[in-house]
Amino acid sequence: IKNFSMGATTLMSVSVFAPASIGNVNVGFDVLGLAVKPIDGTLLGDVVTVKQSHDGDQLVVTGNFAKKLPGDVKDNIVWHCLLLFNQQLVAHKQAVVAVELTLDKRMPVGSGLGSSACSVVAAIAGLNAFYQKYHEFSFSELALLKMMGQMEAKISGSLHYDNVAPCFLGGMQLMVPDHEIITRDLPQFDDCYYVMAYPGIEVSTKAARDILPSDYSRADLISFGQNLATFVDACHRSDKAQAFAVMQDIVAEPYRKSILPGYSAAASHLRAQGCLAVGISGSGPTLFCVTDDAVKAENFANWLTENYLQTSADGTTDGFVHVCQVDSQGAMSLP
Repeated sequence: IKNFSMGATTLMSVSVFAPASIGNVNVGFDVLGLAVKPIDGTLLGDVVTVKQSHDGDQLVVTGNFAKKLPGDVKDNIVWHCLLLFNQQLVAHKQAVVAVELTLDKRMPVGSGLGSSACSVVAAIAGLNAFYQKYHEFSFSELALLKMMGQMEAKISGSLHYDNVAPCFLGGMQLMVPDHEIITRDLPQFDDCYYVMAYPGIEVSTKAARDILPSDYSRADLISFGQNLATFVDACHRSDKAQAFAVMQDIVAEPYRKSILPGYSAAASHLRAQGCLAVGISGSGPTLFCVTDDAVKAENFANWLTENYLQTSADGTTDGFVHVCQVDSQGAMSLP
């Protein structure tokens, strides 16, 4: 069971933050994910606050990207998380109490940073922390992860844990075909910087999946399997050079780059400047590049700010660039 250190909280209230993540990480389509956090301390992710309610269940949505969510809160995934969590409480013969949920939506929708996973993880982990603190009941880590996967599948249309697992557990997670394990933590390279550039446009996961072919050649299947296996082996041997040498996206990038404005040019520039790897985070449009040099990371961030972010007619943008490292903690309670 994952214990959340609650810190100082208001009466009968808890808040949980869930971080951004890189789905696929180039070599592991739908089976590999990495949680990231900005080195400047910015909370790149969503926050859900749970407090006891005297007026029935409620959901309040705030934050920079709240306007991108459905107007009816009962269409919000966080509301569906509450319904599922309450169903599980009843199934485990636990009393259900009325709560007010507040979603601070800090993550852009359709960004490729695990936006829906952030909301799902923060909601379910927040509810679990609330019941653990005030009602002496909590679900196991595995039970929580299964709930999170169920909710993520409700949005994307297919069950995949490559965002919710790292978002919840932290670090780099490899999904395994065992329903009683689901994911294994992979050793990661703590000295690496992941420069994340969200250009400010939205790409739906469904559209990004629809552009992929339904069949792949035997050569592509061999390359995919070999790259993923080599990457996992290199992580366990702490062989950074080998790990990033094979970090190539065989499955998605060749097809998705056509729907991401400026991606191909940016990727070519960054590779020429000595990046260890460049790729599409999740379904895009966020680009990530990797380096183990802090100065290069800042230089890449500055270049991406000038050359990858998309501006509207009035010269503004919803885009951003963050220099990140691996978030080894995952979901965490806030004071």
